[in-house]
Amino acid sequence: MKTIGVLTSGGDAPGMNAAVRSVVRSAISMGMNVMGIHHGYNGLIKGDIEPMKLRDVSEIIHRGGTVLYTARCKEFKTEEGIQIAVDNCKKFGIEGIVVIGGDGSFRGARDLSLKGIPCVGVPGTIDNDIASTDYTIGFDTAMNTAMEMVDRLRDTTQSHERCSVVEVMGRHAGHLALQTGIAVGAVAIMVPEIPYSVDDVCKKIEITRQKGKEHFIVVVAEGVEKTVSEIAKEIEEKTGVESRATVLGHVQRGGRPTVRDRVMASYMGNAAVELLYQGIGNRVVCYDKGIIINRDIYEALQMKKPFDVDGYRIADTISR
Repeated sequence: MKTIGVLTSGGDAPGMNAAVRSVVRSAISMGMNVMGIHHGYNGLIKGDIEPMKLRDVSEIIHRGGTVLYTARCKEFKTEEGIQIAVDNCKKFGIEGIVVIGGDGSFRGARDLSLKGIPCVGVPGTIDNDIASTDYTIGFDTAMNTAMEMVDRLRDTTQSHERCSVVEVMGRHAGHLALQTGIAVGAVAIMVPEIPYSVDDVCKKIEITRQKGKEHFIVVVAEGVEKTVSEIAKEIEEKTGVESRATVLGHVQRGGRPTVRDRVMASYMGNAAVELLYQGIGNRVVCYDKGIIINRDIYEALQMKKPFDVDGYRIADTISR
């Protein structure tokens, strides 16, 4: 394989640039050329593609976002769109692609692989909701960002003896909420995976008040049924504790990636290039029980990610 492409797709995540850097430099060290595909699959269809050299990825390892940009692409979900992408790969001499993103991005990689363009997925999402891997690039940075923001909220929450109900991201998964909730000492954590009502939260607050605590943090995953505003209002009505809702939003997707995200992205990017160098595609690079492995994309997309029920139990126990 003489030339490979690299793209970032779906939601951006801190560490994507570190992965791009690793892909480019690993490929060049193996004697391959690298084409940077801008704006994800949208750029692949439109031909927004250019060569990348060693110096093109200098000074990006510490930057959030993605220098290749990212975009959603409805056209790529059609047979016509996929064929245009394949034709552009041939036009630019791209024989394989490293796709950095989430499950939706991997489905696109699978479709290209089935059309004869070997692709390798690298998991990049702050939600850590990709079942085939224990860890996704961006998760650690997002947790640290959420923790820092909640720590700041805690100051005013304590000053006014309030309850702060904080929504963190995660789409339909509660992994980010659980880890953040444990880290900030939340009195309660609400996630989609565990049935937990506002009444349960209120009971927890009342029990904790009886033990002398006067301010509270409740961490809520964005995938739960009620909004944080509704939850805060209900808590105030049922407990008498002044409550405020805060949505952290996309601030969690930005900022300088942590050491862990930079290192994991570097390892995973290199592993992806190694596979393409051997002519192997239709794979996903995964972190499993402390080591970097790879799985078949189809198999990876069929997997279901378990929720850390034991971690949730521990969070409940130590929040009293």
